[in-house]
Amino acid sequence: MINYNPREWFTFIFLFHKTDTFRKLLPLIIALCIYSWIIAYLELEYFRLSELSHVKNIPLMHSLLGLVISLLLVFRTNTAYDRWWEGRKLWGSLVNNSRNLAIKLSVILQDDVAEERTFFRKIIPAFAYALHNHLKKERTRIELFETDARHPIFEKIDTTKHNPNQVALLMFQHLDAMYRSKKIDGNQLIVLNAEFQSFTEICGACERIKNTPIPYSYSVFLKKFIFFYIMTLPFGYVFSLGYYVVPVVAFIFYVLASLELIAEEIEDPFGNDANDLPTELISLNIHKHVGELLH
Repeated sequence: MINYNPREWFTFIFLFHKTDTFRKLLPLIIALCIYSWIIAYLELEYFRLSELSHVKNIPLMHSLLGLVISLLLVFRTNTAYDRWWEGRKLWGSLVNNSRNLAIKLSVILQDDVAEERTFFRKIIPAFAYALHNHLKKERTRIELFETDARHPIFEKIDTTKHNPNQVALLMFQHLDAMYRSKKIDGNQLIVLNAEFQSFTEICGACERIKNTPIPYSYSVFLKKFIFFYIMTLPFGYVFSLGYYVVPVVAFIFYVLASLELIAEEIEDPFGNDANDLPTELISLNIHKHVGELLH
């Protein structure tokens, strides 16, 4: 995710980063400028359609369609941002639950059970890393902490299966073993259960966002709508704008297409785009904070 100062208003106008929509759309903008110029030349110089009064009424259609396309784009961007923000809230919950679990364990597990404290100090951040890699569609690697990669804890995880579930299962099995060996009592087990249960709930909610994109028909329709709207703009506005229709059409295309590109980027907050959630950084923070609590 890109970090920036929102108060530097004028700096953003002249800043073009590698993921800026202008860079992505530049070839299409150039092609559209050439297309608009050809249409303007044919209508104004070759066919001289400006003498026909009924042709000049074409912009009325674009005025009506402009309202429709603006409503569609507002719905599209709002839906995409809701998905991005829900993903951020889920990972915020994962941070809080990991801290709460570490705090409770640091009190419940006394110094004479250092082995148990070591286990949870390693396994709690392991779930965050496993979820990060799972959502990135990568094969989960247990090189979570390079010095601990060969620890016996991680040898019990079957990396060929659903990795977050494997880590959660290992945590709960260890918790159950602690209860059976009388290291914790029933009341303490109930107190700890909520945080353990929340791990799989957060994972399932993240998978719902990841695996349920915007309906295909809606996305395709919106792209077609923008395309035909832009391609027909020069036919009507050339009579009132002349050759100035070239930059005007290019700018309108830039605005509409940029909104669609931004929505496409943020609707999957767990991808590798510049504006996606920094799940790896969040996992590192969980690793740090849990380590401080269960030292």
